[in-house]
Amino acid sequence: MTPERPQYPSNLNGRAGLCRDVNRSAGNLVLQGFENSARQSFSMKEPQDFLTETDAASEVLIRQALIQHFPEDGFLGEEGGGTVSDRRWVVDSVDGTANFARGIPHFCISIAYLENGRTEVGAIYDPAYDEQYLAQRGAGATRNGQPITVSLTADFERASVEMGWSGRIPNETCLETVRNLLALGTNVRRAGSGALALAYVAEGRSDGFLELHMNSWDCLAGLLLVGEAGGDVCPFMEIGSLVNGGPVLALAPGFPVGSARHRKYPPSCLTKLPAKGCSPERIRQRLVLM
Repeated sequence: MTPERPQYPSNLNGRAGLCRDVNRSAGNLVLQGFENSARQSFSMKEPQDFLTETDAASEVLIRQALIQHFPEDGFLGEEGGGTVSDRRWVVDSVDGTANFARGIPHFCISIAYLENGRTEVGAIYDPAYDEQYLAQRGAGATRNGQPITVSLTADFERASVEMGWSGRIPNETCLETVRNLLALGTNVRRAGSGALALAYVAEGRSDGFLELHMNSWDCLAGLLLVGEAGGDVCPFMEIGSLVNGGPVLALAPGFPVGSARHRKYPPSCLTKLPAKGCSPERIRQRLVLM
């Protein structure tokens, strides 16, 4: 006899359960690929944008599982594209592929479920450290089943933020942002996985994350995590889009108030972004405190 496959009710809780399980299944596959990476080839989609055999295999596993249980839902993946519908899954089968390809154990699988343009469920799994982050709108955020919250950091000189960048934004723009944050006394990091960076904000390991352009599959699950963990996030679906991406900002709610040495920079410069009229240039101006 073959074991029965789990059944998931056709509602939000059912999809949250499927998201959790498929996230882990894909992570197990990705970890196996990582451990055998010496025998794995990779190609380049563009400069510093890696593609491995495991990316494609992970996306196939996720897509097939979601279609099997909810064939009416749409699917959008980084590697294979897909369709946009009122109910859709948005997937990054391996976020942090450059780390993966170089043997660095900092990568994850990110899955978000949206209804009518709003993220309702998010899952991020780091298989190298067996850490799974889950969020469902209105139900909080967890890591491995334990509730998590954002940090209480409230000034620049104690703050540690992560920043991502890519060739989609001019190098000088990114460097200007980093220079200004460093001038405030803030520690700035870049670890190569935007989805995990957002999960770390949700758990309080980082105090903020910013990227002037990010793809939807990299950030939607993480933005829900931060919001459910008590943080402030930009309205990505209003200032960006599923297909074309957009700017991302996520912060602990007390960050930053600054110190007396930096009072010339108003705290409002890094507060929640307005929903309308936020071009990447406008967000850059806010982030570099111009």
